[in-house]
Amino acid sequence: MKIANKPIKSYLLIVLALTAFFGYASDPVKSQDGGIVDTEQEVKDYILHHLKDSHDFHLFSYTSDGERKHVGFPLPVIVWGENGLTTFMSSAFHHDDSGEVIVDKNDSRFVKIHSKIYELEEGATTVNFDDHHHPTNAHKVLDFSITKSVFGILIIGLLMLFWFSRLAKQYKNRSIPTGFGRVLEPLVVYVRDEIARPNIGDKHYRRFTGYLLTVFFFIWIMNLVGLMPFGFNVTGQLAVTAALAVLTLIIYTFSAKKDYWQHVLWMPGVPIFVKPVLAVIELAGHFLIKPFSLLVRLFANISAGHIVVMSLIAIMFTLKNELGTVGATGLSLVLSFFITLIEVLVAFLQAYIFTMLSALFIGMAVEEHDHH
Repeated sequence: MKIANKPIKSYLLIVLALTAFFGYASDPVKSQDGGIVDTEQEVKDYILHHLKDSHDFHLFSYTSDGERKHVGFPLPVIVWGENGLTTFMSSAFHHDDSGEVIVDKNDSRFVKIHSKIYELEEGATTVNFDDHHHPTNAHKVLDFSITKSVFGILIIGLLMLFWFSRLAKQYKNRSIPTGFGRVLEPLVVYVRDEIARPNIGDKHYRRFTGYLLTVFFFIWIMNLVGLMPFGFNVTGQLAVTAALAVLTLIIYTFSAKKDYWQHVLWMPGVPIFVKPVLAVIELAGHFLIKPFSLLVRLFANISAGHIVVMSLIAIMFTLKNELGTVGATGLSLVLSFFITLIEVLVAFLQAYIFTMLSALFIGMAVEEHDHH
């Protein structure tokens, strides 16, 4: 069980670094009338914006004395603008997403519009918009903020480091783990014996088992956390799934053997005039199709699951006139409950598929061919 010690820690730190860097996005748009969402268009907009990232962690909202109150906590905003690096807390925007609240920091003025942070031009005191509601006197900045998804990545990453460190230490003192280690051990063995070894081979599988374990548990836990009421839609962010796919691309590219590149660039056993055509197809498959299939499959399935669940929950609002409050609420609860059960299975399935395909691509790259 040495595979659960240093290798998985190293791979986890790399995964966290890349996914955290790519995992920033924006704050969800809230309704302008105080937060009540009940029409079909408002429900549609709420679902779409729920799938996005945010610059603060919003738990719930309520109305008191005619004023809308938001409960949550802010997160650090880290941007690079005309005057260099600027940091402040997202609470400075006061949940505004229309560009009305201006944050004056480091001799620069920042606003948040449609979930993006802009810097006003010098001398501008308000945001001007064109016919498509795009700012004309402000420009985007480089955004390195600790968003909700990045916060979730860091929390789950620290938990994984803690769990697997304890599991590794237990094997130094006893042969059978205790506590939560008993839950982790069969999953670690499963990934090693059913995913890594069959697809990569007995000679090379140990080199890559740490990465496969890290990816499997990271995606699986994030998928499960995303099903919780206050969870993070991390694996539903295209930037995060792209970062994971790029990691797999880097690993099987730099681990590929000479035989693999020979088959990619100059396929043996085929007519010479066909080889250049096959080389273009193989290179496209290596650098584009394989990572694209990894990132899109995970992103699309997780996002679709969230959309379906939230659409079924919205039945209590969209069909309350036809079915009544009790009927619409009951139908919504029953359907969303069964779909959520399916999503629990999908959470594991998508982690398995991503890990399996990563192992398959790595195995193809490191396979040694018998030329005799």
